[in-house]
Amino acid sequence: MNLYEQTPYWLMKNGIVSSYPSLDRDLNIDIAIIGAGISAALIAWNLRNSGLKVAVFDRRHVGMGSTAASTAFLQYEIDTPLTELCRLVGDKAAVESYELCRKAIYDIGKICGALQPKFDFHVVPSLQYASFNTHLANLRQEYLLRKRNKFNVEWLEANDINKTFGFMAPGAILSADGGEVDAYLLTHTLLKDFAEHNQVYNNTHITQIEYGKRGVGLYTQNQYKVRSKKLVIACGYESLKYVPKKIADIHSTYALVSEPLEEKYFWHKNSLIWETAMPYIYFRVVSDNRILVGGRDDPYHHPHIRPSVINRKTKQLVNAFRKKMTHIPLKADFSWEGAFAITKDGLPYIGKIPERPHTYFALGFGGNGITFSVIAAEILCDLIQGRKNKNAELFQFNR
Repeated sequence: MNLYEQTPYWLMKNGIVSSYPSLDRDLNIDIAIIGAGISAALIAWNLRNSGLKVAVFDRRHVGMGSTAASTAFLQYEIDTPLTELCRLVGDKAAVESYELCRKAIYDIGKICGALQPKFDFHVVPSLQYASFNTHLANLRQEYLLRKRNKFNVEWLEANDINKTFGFMAPGAILSADGGEVDAYLLTHTLLKDFAEHNQVYNNTHITQIEYGKRGVGLYTQNQYKVRSKKLVIACGYESLKYVPKKIADIHSTYALVSEPLEEKYFWHKNSLIWETAMPYIYFRVVSDNRILVGGRDDPYHHPHIRPSVINRKTKQLVNAFRKKMTHIPLKADFSWEGAFAITKDGLPYIGKIPERPHTYFALGFGGNGITFSVIAAEILCDLIQGRKNKNAELFQFNR
């Protein structure tokens, strides 16, 4: 499965940071992790001091799947508004899910601070604006619900938005809790730390999985066998082939990163900015004084997206941004398309299914893939080590 087309900015900016060998022998371990993106890296890093023998396998190089194409838009707000999520899963579960996503942003900050040297991470505000006057009432209701549940939010009227951010919108929610991080580089940094006492294998395609009474057997394309007591599947959208029922739809999303701009063109505290329309346009400031713009999603994903489609979508994103931020002379420098999964309620799937014994899934689908990955790492590390986790039922497959 092609997870992206053309060249994402993070891959061009950072290159191949770390290289690991392919598996060249049979292996006996405690925990096997399929995937080497941000989800797998967080799980592996959290297990590094567990006393368990852990190994990570990826058919590509580290971070070269969906993580390379991530826009790293760190929000606690998921694609399903809190007001709607309450109707879908109940008030308690909805609020707890939002709270866990908010906590995950700051957990990423703690992880980055624990790495040596400290990894670059920033807390930034998040602004969601009403795309149309007809969206204003629902957005206001969303604001009141979040405020009632003690989220740090502020309501902005049209004049406030124009004065603070330099564009017009009917109204907006300004949240204090957002963040930004280079997910591709963080993945490499986490796995480099993990690999000091454990194993990472690139170019190792797991082609067959056997489920036994005491564990699993994994076979590679070169017919090496890995015997493992437990298995974690964290290979993003490609994980769907291991789930015997449909749990998500795969869409295409598009993104660009601009040429460098002068500081004077940036807005209030470099906030993350997104809208209420679905699919929504979003933008944020990234490294080297560039702006990332994303959106214009398509409700399907083909194995190969033609360059002409990406070029057309890029022009649409540029035009949408310039229409909103008329004073910023944005020009696209990098552009790409990526796979994007949507679940029935916008929440991830984390945990086990009866059909796959000894196996745990970390499926952080939706617009909050990185924060979902943090949550998955915490839950799965508890379950793998025989500890209960009170949050596991929020994201279970049979919810």
